[in-house]
Amino acid sequence: MSTRSGHYQLYAWELPTNALRQLTFRTEGVPFGTISPDGRYVYYLEDRGGNEIGHFARIPFEGGQPQDITPERSPYSAFGIAASRAGNLLGTTISDGAGFHTVVLPVDATSAIGALKEIHHSRKIMFGPSLSHGGEIGVITSSEHTRFQHYKLIALDTKTGRRIAELLEKEEAGVWPFGFSPLPGDCRFLAISNRSGFSRPVIWDAVSGQKTELVLPQSTGDVTPLDWSIDGRQILLSQSHQASQRLAVYDLATAELTHLDHPSGHYSLGAFSAAGDEILVLWQDSVHPPQFIALDSRTGAQKRTVLPAGEVPAGHPWKHVTFTTPDGETIQGWLGLPDGDGPFPTILHTHGGPETATVEYFLPYSQAWLDHGFAWLAINYRGSTGFGRTFREKIWGNPGYWEVEDMVAARNWLVKEGIALPDKVLLTGWSYGGYLTLLALGKYPGLWAGGMAGTATVDWAMEYEDLSPALRGYSVALFGGTPQEKPEQYARSSPVTYAENVTAPVLIIQGRNDTRTPARPVEAYESKLRALGKDIEVHWFEEGHLGGGVEQDIEQMEIMLRFAYRMVSG
Repeated sequence: MSTRSGHYQLYAWELPTNALRQLTFRTEGVPFGTISPDGRYVYYLEDRGGNEIGHFARIPFEGGQPQDITPERSPYSAFGIAASRAGNLLGTTISDGAGFHTVVLPVDATSAIGALKEIHHSRKIMFGPSLSHGGEIGVITSSEHTRFQHYKLIALDTKTGRRIAELLEKEEAGVWPFGFSPLPGDCRFLAISNRSGFSRPVIWDAVSGQKTELVLPQSTGDVTPLDWSIDGRQILLSQSHQASQRLAVYDLATAELTHLDHPSGHYSLGAFSAAGDEILVLWQDSVHPPQFIALDSRTGAQKRTVLPAGEVPAGHPWKHVTFTTPDGETIQGWLGLPDGDGPFPTILHTHGGPETATVEYFLPYSQAWLDHGFAWLAINYRGSTGFGRTFREKIWGNPGYWEVEDMVAARNWLVKEGIALPDKVLLTGWSYGGYLTLLALGKYPGLWAGGMAGTATVDWAMEYEDLSPALRGYSVALFGGTPQEKPEQYARSSPVTYAENVTAPVLIIQGRNDTRTPARPVEAYESKLRALGKDIEVHWFEEGHLGGGVEQDIEQMEIMLRFAYRMVSG
């Protein structure tokens, strides 16, 4: 995936020449894709104008016309599609008004796709399946036993749908999938458990049900897998502590953990090379855009740049910071400072998700704020991943409350440290971060100079009516019930409830074709604020939640800069 065309599109990467060849040309872009194990096809979701509802399609690696692989189904939403390593089976979980359906599609030796078959169904949110090498077993991630997101894993026979085994942790812990061993006939499944309070990898036999925990002495923070070695003997691990990352290699035979001494920054999509002597990773930091590099698999030293990034202007590096909330919680953040002496007008940024985290990414919009004289702080509020189970689950059942408390603590820390001008702190965020921006403006109106929210939730109950089926299931898991079952909590967590309190100017940027944070609640929120005489601007774009490409991103950044200058120019 690349934005070199101006929109996210899928590209074929020809390794011998290091050339990229564009495969998709959709006006709204294609942000996600999966290559088949034999390298012949690339699979992606063909939606309607970026609304993330449609049909999975495939396109030849050499290029050509897309083929709908589920033409008989009504449009659906889904979180992704998987293939067995042998290439003989595809699997996904699609969602519609009847719930979540795990389905498989056979692929024959000529790459022809057979009839779709449903092997599992639930009214509650599910993901998967992860498929064994030959596709005999599919492992799904299920919430059917819990009100929230304490997921379990279910191994299914893909021919019959019969349950083979389950991995369920006790004491309200959860498990998440990574994937099967790459070896034919090997039933070892790599999963992640947070039973200890932090994420740790486990090996689960998906037939016998036996679970083996990896021996990780003196490991702190969350430890999650990135890849199996091609021979199934080693695992590449990512260790995250307070949003800082280190990589390590674990030998399954000797239980030896080898820490890698690699450049600082953020690593994703890590994979052992076929020869095993290199680890290919997607690397970035706050001033370097994503690029593929090769690390020595024994030491971690960078050996070469495999696929470089484009040239970018020199940026301002971020600094890792922490502060303490009034109730004693430690919150981590990334601080960027502009040239000159403070205090500065300051941007307080909250990430989307909520179950993600801001790590040392390359974020062009953070550099835009810094270049224009604003300090910039991104915080990993309670609910973020990578800080342990208790931290992540603190917001379940009560979205918005603890996150906003952490934002207030961040603002007070910025002022106390002499970084921020007290009357010139502005909030911003997209998706769940946009939601938190609007909620904080209403709950603590005297603290902010303004708020800039992108693709935001404003009314959880009204939004529920318009969400895609997949996201409706997520809302139920986050709140522990539907709006009909939890009406007071849905209202308590909604920015619209606090509309009368808002005193600072509000900017919202919203997509008309968004099924994650739909348009109708934002229209109602805008009308309510205008009726109350509040200062609100709403800028609409026609695409869905992920936007309309680079030029649109630039336009929206200019809108936010002009808004912020108006707030701090007095």
